[in-house]
Amino acid sequence: MKKIFYGLMVFCLCGLPALAQQKLTLEDYEKEEYFIPMRDGVELFTAVYSPKDKSKKYPILMNRTPYSVRPYGEDSLRNRFGPSEYLMEDGYIFVYQDVRGRYMSEGLYDNMRPQINFENKKKQKEIDESTDTYDTIDWLLKNLDNDNGKVGQWGISYPGFYTAAGLISNHPALKASSPQAPIADFYFDDFHHRGAYTLSYFLATPVFGYQKDSLVKEPWYPMVDPGTPDGYQFYMDLGPLKNASKYYGEDNFFWQQLSEHPNYDEFWQKRNILPHLRNIDHAVMTVGGWFDAEDLYGPLSIYKTIEKHNPDATNMLVMGPWSHGDWARDRVAQTVGFVHFGDSISDFYQKNIEYPFFSHQLKGMPDPGLPEAYVFDTGLKKWRQFTAWPPAGVEATKWFLHDNEQLELENPDDSDIPYSEFISDPNKPVPYTDQTKIVFTPRAYMAGDERHAARRPDVLVFETEVLEEDVTLAGEILAHLMVSTSQTDADWVVKLIDVYPPDAPDYEGNPENIRMGNYHQLVRSEIMRGRFRNSFEEPEPFTPDEVTKVEFPLQDVLHTFKKGHKIQVQVQSTWFPLFDRNPQKYVENIFEADEDDFVKALHRVYHNPEYPSYLEVDLLKR
Repeated sequence: MKKIFYGLMVFCLCGLPALAQQKLTLEDYEKEEYFIPMRDGVELFTAVYSPKDKSKKYPILMNRTPYSVRPYGEDSLRNRFGPSEYLMEDGYIFVYQDVRGRYMSEGLYDNMRPQINFENKKKQKEIDESTDTYDTIDWLLKNLDNDNGKVGQWGISYPGFYTAAGLISNHPALKASSPQAPIADFYFDDFHHRGAYTLSYFLATPVFGYQKDSLVKEPWYPMVDPGTPDGYQFYMDLGPLKNASKYYGEDNFFWQQLSEHPNYDEFWQKRNILPHLRNIDHAVMTVGGWFDAEDLYGPLSIYKTIEKHNPDATNMLVMGPWSHGDWARDRVAQTVGFVHFGDSISDFYQKNIEYPFFSHQLKGMPDPGLPEAYVFDTGLKKWRQFTAWPPAGVEATKWFLHDNEQLELENPDDSDIPYSEFISDPNKPVPYTDQTKIVFTPRAYMAGDERHAARRPDVLVFETEVLEEDVTLAGEILAHLMVSTSQTDADWVVKLIDVYPPDAPDYEGNPENIRMGNYHQLVRSEIMRGRFRNSFEEPEPFTPDEVTKVEFPLQDVLHTFKKGHKIQVQVQSTWFPLFDRNPQKYVENIFEADEDDFVKALHRVYHNPEYPSYLEVDLLKR
């Protein structure tokens, strides 16, 4: 054991609700820091915050992160512990660890480190993130003197992935895990969406791409200075992705990996945690946000995979009206973009869902009777509870695209114009937002106003009549497009939109230039790189002007389109600079495309009896 130092917390918070007989404050905790040895000899820096009262035993609640457990040092202390203040007040041993290869921990870093297949973590000599979790838990239980023998873990975003990997550590003391906004597969979360590169992540590549050569307390990676707040212009001036290499040297290993592996090959496949989520024997609560621009695929996929392969495990899903990680933030009004979903929604989750989950599993408090799925209806703006997700009893329905910009339940007939068409120009791509600010992981667009896109000639629009009754979607959405292109490659973007009535009232605090009358709220959307329509491993070009089927999911949703609203579908081929531009002339690796590979194309979306295009949705009946 290598113990580093010991300090005391000296701050105080007041006015928080009492959930235990005696609330703990920051001044009731003390801090110790250790280097914990892993089975291969690498030592991981770990900060432990424990209640000073040693007359009681406390559960351990652990967070493993690549983003630093700072502040470091004897007198440099966190201003809050754990997932929420409710849990901090109740008394836990909070453990924060720099993962292998990051900040003050030894070893080499590996993005989404591949999982090794083995049953007995205790005897295995090789390492992965699950063995590091196992070894950390084992060391803590042997070296701390006031734990109750039960361990939980949580993490948001990348730490959510480490929590997911820890699920399969199979340490007998691990009793509760909450992966929150977890990455499940880097090719479908975060840096790619169904084969398209998430260009908005370009500025974040340094964070994950450089190895450090010593133990450090501050970031060691150089960040990119775009030199302008105009994101659209910056990325247009950048040109083809091959030009991006000027910002990164060969020592940025992650950019090299992205560039060299454009397809879903073995490199990406072995970084997919989903196939390994087996033999889970403790309680899991997966948390996500319906408007999470970074990790929506992850929480839904992890929950469903656990449910399928671990039917006896306590497995729960929470999905709220949040952007990335909003549920852990202290805020009264919950808004995404310009849409207000209610007040104190995050506080409700922290107090009534997260707190009782951990208290029951780790402290033996009474079973709170939480449902299998605690999900928020983003149209009615209220919580709903289900015994399964997707809910039982939904009705599979198809919404067909028609000519004259119509969206209907009936199949097209021979009287319809057989297709709609548009010119896609990669040198004038459709912006994903009407805002110009350059940002990493944009968030507001997930509930943004899509009127700016609906009014462009290179965006197709299909819309229902004004709804005469509420329509609730609950579950998965599948886009089924019959398309053609005059070139040999194309991306396809499908957006599901809630069109507000013309007289919809404004929210309090709306900016002067934002009015909710006729607001086109984005509900769900996704991009599909057409070359991967049949296989993400083996891409193939389109045959020019040949009708071709392209199918892809848009992720789950729980949204009620209210009476008086309209349902709209938009189809386009560029979505910039959220995603990189497809040259539209097929090249083997888009990361190596030249300027003259980017060409205009005539795209058609068919909607006739022979070639129908539609969205397949699940309707929740009352």
